[in-house]
Amino acid sequence: MTIQPSYGSRTAAGVPRRVAVVVTALLLAPPVANSDSPAKNDYPTAARVEYVNECIGQNGSTLAALYQCSCVIDKLAARLSYDEFVEAGTYAKYATLPGEGGGIFRDSSEAKDRAKLYRELEREARSSCGLAH
Repeated sequence: MTIQPSYGSRTAAGVPRRVAVVVTALLLAPPVANSDSPAKNDYPTAARVEYVNECIGQNGSTLAALYQCSCVIDKLAARLSYDEFVEAGTYAKYATLPGEGGGIFRDSSEAKDRAKLYRELEREARSSCGLAH
């Protein structure tokens, strides 16, 4: 007996399975060559998928969110190298971490500057791509 997957089911992150399949397919598709535009930073596929899946979950798990969140990561990739994205994103994510251990993410001027840069770029990208917050 063969059991067919339900396309209405959800992934562990609560994202509809068909949205997750579309995200993966879009992100794994070969890029279209365009000699008129500069090369974008090459983020690992897993990092793009992780960002987009988290974003989709925060924005209603809709197909529209898939395209909007993909747009956001593309805009971030155009402005930050992957290493800058990871570093600034880490500072931004953990800036509110309490206690002495969180100090490295919130107390230095570098931490504050990197977190601020990430938040500003992400806010601009989200607005440009049609996401409210």
